[in-house]
Amino acid sequence: MTKRREFIRKSLIGSAGIAVGGIGLNASTYASVKGANDRVNIAVVGIRGQGGGHITRWCDLKDNRNVRLKTICDVDEQFFADKVKTILEKTGVKAVTEWDMRRVFDDKEIDAVSFATPNHWHALGTIWACQAGKNVYIEKPACHNIFEGRKMVDAARKYNVRVQTGFQNRSIAGVIEAIKFLHEGGIGDVFMAKGLCYKPRDSFGIAKDGTPPASLHYDMWLGPAPYRPYNEKRLHYNWHWFWDTGNGDTGNQGPHQFDIARWGLNKNEHPVSVFSTGGIFGIDPAECEQETPNTQISLFKYQDGKILEFETRGRYTNDESSLGIRIGNLFYGTEGYLEIDGGNWKAFRQREKEPFAGSGMEEKKVIDPTFLVAPGGTEHYANFIDAIRSGKNETLNCDIKEGYYSSALPIMANISYRLGRVLTFDGNREKFVDDDQANQMITRDYRKPYVVPSVV
Repeated sequence: MTKRREFIRKSLIGSAGIAVGGIGLNASTYASVKGANDRVNIAVVGIRGQGGGHITRWCDLKDNRNVRLKTICDVDEQFFADKVKTILEKTGVKAVTEWDMRRVFDDKEIDAVSFATPNHWHALGTIWACQAGKNVYIEKPACHNIFEGRKMVDAARKYNVRVQTGFQNRSIAGVIEAIKFLHEGGIGDVFMAKGLCYKPRDSFGIAKDGTPPASLHYDMWLGPAPYRPYNEKRLHYNWHWFWDTGNGDTGNQGPHQFDIARWGLNKNEHPVSVFSTGGIFGIDPAECEQETPNTQISLFKYQDGKILEFETRGRYTNDESSLGIRIGNLFYGTEGYLEIDGGNWKAFRQREKEPFAGSGMEEKKVIDPTFLVAPGGTEHYANFIDAIRSGKNETLNCDIKEGYYSSALPIMANISYRLGRVLTFDGNREKFVDDDQANQMITRDYRKPYVVPSVV
């Protein structure tokens, strides 16, 4: 138990040290930050699905972080009334509505933009916002392709704004604790990480092309993607399952667990090789036009030989590990293994069947009563606000560069899957080695005027 006791001794989880990064700021420190008492005006772009979660979180931070949700933006105007009502009830503010995000960026009062659009809009929306001097909270995956991710990092740096990627696990105390335990040698040298995405998905059907509803600005919805006739089965949420707009479940739920896996391996770099295989099983292609696989196994190797494995299961399956993981991570070290399921974790030594470390096993700690704790579930969003006020990227729990490295993994996996072969990657050049076909898939042909620029 020596390593466990040493970990507890060193750990600052639940104290001011870890809380500054993961949960909040000491109140005295917060008050000393320039502009700490100034209201931060937020706009949410994309208000369905995850966008509804963004709205709730920003409303929850009205008093705790002096946040005002001023504007909501969506290309489908039918959703405005309900969201405006929600915001008014929660905050007393009647939100402004816009369907064109460019008008949001023109608003001088907006300090930050929170994006929950389809994946194909993440990069261009973020870059436009950065160019307008807005801070950005961007949903996962950060980007739709590798080229876009690099341009997002470039834009954040050039315009000196804070860009947070929505990998919320980076601000969950239990996950922070588990990763700290790994990095301090809790299970020896970690040589392999595994991510799991076991989400049964059924057929969403098929429909003929038709005419967009009057509420939908369809050209704007397509944005950077190639033109296709309107089809109701390709829009709301189903966009995940088409290559033009989504990245499949490996690039939907998967990025969260990819990020934890890379974080646990302590890899701030791209892998040197990737192979991914799979397919669409249990769904009749005559009844569903899904393009992305519902079953996929991906294997990555880093320069030092360490391995990252990811598995997507979209039909019926068992769970894994003593925690019964379906969405989570496993880590394997020279002295044992570790499981993470949400904020819960367990570590096992060698062949022992009982955990020797884990969440809920730490000694009771005293929390600083002056600590500015964010409401439950808002920690990652609160961290973004704290970083805006600090003006420092180091305050961010998941800066866009971290988000890009983790988002690139499922993108690489999908390229390997679509080409059906092992790919070698040069991380310095951010290009595949001697593979023109793969390199063409690093970017895309953009539909004017929705072009992600080479120079931001």
